[in-house]
Amino acid sequence: MTAMRHETIHLRLGPFTAALTTAFREVGEALARLYPPQFRKAASAFADFHVALVPGRGVRRFVRPQARFLIDGQDPFKPLPADQALPLVEWGLNYAIAGLAHQYMIVHAAAIEKNGRVAILPGAPGSGKSTLTAGLVHRGWRLLSDELALIRREDGHVVPLARPVNLKNASIDVLKSFAPQAVFSNAVADTVKGTVALMRAPDNSLERVDEVAPVRWIVFPRWRAGEAAQFTSFSKAASLIEIGHHAMNYSLHGAQGFALLSQILEKSGCYRFAYGDLNEAASAFDALAAAA
Repeated sequence: MTAMRHETIHLRLGPFTAALTTAFREVGEALARLYPPQFRKAASAFADFHVALVPGRGVRRFVRPQARFLIDGQDPFKPLPADQALPLVEWGLNYAIAGLAHQYMIVHAAAIEKNGRVAILPGAPGSGKSTLTAGLVHRGWRLLSDELALIRREDGHVVPLARPVNLKNASIDVLKSFAPQAVFSNAVADTVKGTVALMRAPDNSLERVDEVAPVRWIVFPRWRAGEAAQFTSFSKAASLIEIGHHAMNYSLHGAQGFALLSQILEKSGCYRFAYGDLNEAASAFDALAAAA
């Protein structure tokens, strides 16, 4: 990872702007590949988040170099090897949004839209959530978010982030084969999540980043090798408990947060979804959207 003079880039992250100062040339080049020009500006009058990616301290600037992610000058993470600087930026931006954007109900979930209706896909690591999301947004669904579903408190609509999708390990090659037109960062090996790569949000999703939409489905995905794609109805009561576990600032919103999620689930179809093949999954989700 090559050091350079510090450069500040103002990144648009859905409804937010992050002023990112980086000392690593490769990070700036990768962001130029993952974010279109209108989402990257050299200067801006205002930023919601002020973050920085800087070299490690002392000898770690030169021997086994490290990268540090700062929010308002503070270190929320341990330093990582410098060649992991790009995923560190994306993880750090997620952390900043999740920790500071409490005007929204924030659910650790993907969110995709078709025909004006949103599917929220909560999932723990390893559930296949990001792989499924990355596949569906290259089969006619719009990407609102891969990691953080932002729900407006006043009406329950989902606000798009449309940021790069974080893919891991075997999923990277699966998506490159499934969607050869997709744009990826270089893969980074030996992270805490294994080998990771970022997939740029499709152009249509980026162009429609200001279009909010209401929730129609809550789907809890699970990848299982060799399993046919299948939706299974899931009770609204159990879904409310489950999505509450994924709501990152649920306790901060108290009774209002409970009422908001209850109202969303009352109007939504709730399902578990097992799949082992992305083509089958895409057909199943298209049938779900058509039935609505």
